Amino acid sequence: MDIHDKRFETLSVTHGEHGSTMSDVAEDVVVPLHLTSTYAVGGLNPDADLECLDPDAGEYLYSRLSNPTRNALEHRLAAMEGGEFGMAFASGTAAIVSTVMATVQPGDHVVAFDDLYGGTKTMLSRLFEERLNVDVTLVDARDVDAVVDAVRPETTLLWMETPTNPLMHLCDIEALADVAHDAGAKLGVDNTFVSPYFQQPLALGADVVVHSTTKYLNGHSDSVGGAVVTNDEELAGEIGFLQQVGMGNMLSPFDAYMVLRGTKTLPLRMERHQENAMAVAEYLEAHESVTAVHYPGLESHPQHDLARRQMSGYGGVLSFSLDADLDGVEQFLGALREFPLAVSLGGVESLVEHPATMTHSPLTQTARDLLGISNSLLRMSVGVEHVDDLLADLDRGFDALDASGATQTTPSASD
Repeated sequence: MDIHDKRFETLSVTHGEHGSTMSDVAEDVVVPLHLTSTYAVGGLNPDADLECLDPDAGEYLYSRLSNPTRNALEHRLAAMEGGEFGMAFASGTAAIVSTVMATVQPGDHVVAFDDLYGGTKTMLSRLFEERLNVDVTLVDARDVDAVVDAVRPETTLLWMETPTNPLMHLCDIEALADVAHDAGAKLGVDNTFVSPYFQQPLALGADVVVHSTTKYLNGHSDSVGGAVVTNDEELAGEIGFLQQVGMGNMLSPFDAYMVLRGTKTLPLRMERHQENAMAVAEYLEAHESVTAVHYPGLESHPQHDLARRQMSGYGGVLSFSLDADLDGVEQFLGALREFPLAVSLGGVESLVEHPATMTHSPLTQTARDLLGISNSLLRMSVGVEHVDDLLADLDRGFDALDASGATQTTPSASD
């Protein structure tokens, strides 16, 4: 059966494993963990092109170039995103760096969403602008016209997250794909926050999609990795060169094995993440000590209609602002038991983080203020626990906040 005839839930469980050439000893239901660094070859072949070895036919030379466990994962990730070429990296950042490097050269120009993950913004600034002579313009990509105005003749890449981290802003992928292609540029989309289960940018016109597999794809907070998926064969070749040779940032066999395991439950987990996140968002929106809630699933979200149009679900991440100063935020966080204070997201367990002092601390205070990332803003990754336990934990936090008396007399800054 062609993969296009299979539903997402089937691809996430079996694709890349059943009927593969991963084992010449037995037909494994689960792809084995191939820890070898090198492979025996049949003999000398002076005419062999080592770059043309076919892993799907069992042709392997060295695990930096290809590995059966990683190969299985790359096929699965590509199928889940509706793409042809998949590449797994040592981290989400490695996936982003390789993708940007494959699409720009010195003198080129990148247009990027202004509400990107802080690490991505720092990478674009310190690596590409300061060292590689690539100009970067940050814009509020919620406004398509603002992106159009930022495009120049030397623009080669539009780089977007949707939803963004941490304010859950959206951009219109289909409209921005048209903007990019009219300019002769590529559109790249970081799809980490909702996973391919809820959003597939390639189907909306994007040229390349990246993920931090650390998050929802693995789903258990025990593996770090990244992925790139594209239908563009030339772009895939450039990214693959950087993965295997140029920088050697491939995903380890063990982490590939972990992500393969994680994807099997992705559809089940995403449904529960969304169900719990919606309940938490509605609870927070109704609370008198909360001044703003950012979650695309809420009808009050200013881009809710766009979310409904380009996403099939809203994910498990939200952010909100407390009516409190920094001392009050600390009191609230200190009373929580089911929401550990930690960076990252997308695991089965719930987490909370403080963007201003954690994920976005590399940004200046002025930059954070412009984005609306105040000291009262918190981001939550809502897990798959029983929702009543999560809501009871939030009650504990608000009780502690009330007892501290550390509320503000004026509303927090928000977007």
